[in-house]
Amino acid sequence: MPTPMTLRQVLLEQATTTYDTAGRLFARVSAADLPWKPATGENWMSVGQLLMHCAAFGCGRAVAGFVTGDWRPDGEVGSAEVDADVHQPPATSLPSVRSVAQAQALLAEDRRLTLHCLEEVDESALLGSSPPAPWGGPALSLFQQLSLMIWHLHQHKGQLFYYLKLMGRDVSTTDLWGA
Repeated sequence: MPTPMTLRQVLLEQATTTYDTAGRLFARVSAADLPWKPATGENWMSVGQLLMHCAAFGCGRAVAGFVTGDWRPDGEVGSAEVDADVHQPPATSLPSVRSVAQAQALLAEDRRLTLHCLEEVDESALLGSSPPAPWGGPALSLFQQLSLMIWHLHQHKGQLFYYLKLMGRDVSTTDLWGA
């Protein structure tokens, strides 16, 4: 009989799969695609902004914040209040990557940070603590908060998938789910 997975192993598997799939989708983007955004609707990120959001703000910083309690954007020790208006700014004010290579490097660094934090987290803390999110929301276990941060990246890699489809790229469900 196989040994049951720990919660940490579940998170590590989810994160690894999500980063692998996001990386393959990033590789489908060209430099000419970076300014593209959907023609209809409002407050869409450009492809470059979406890549920056996925790679620099999608998962790692929040995972580290929940695991360490350090929410400062500059990485200095301590905590910082997160203003709701700053947490969800309009798309026009969001930063963009300058190149696909930059996005890929940022995603690799974000992956390292996420996996390091998940490997180091105390298994008993995953259900035994409920760190608050600085942006508010219900009280959730550390496991739930970390899972939601992985899901955040997962959702945005799905957004990139649909951007690629809207641009006429030959992508399929396999590209989205990483089979």
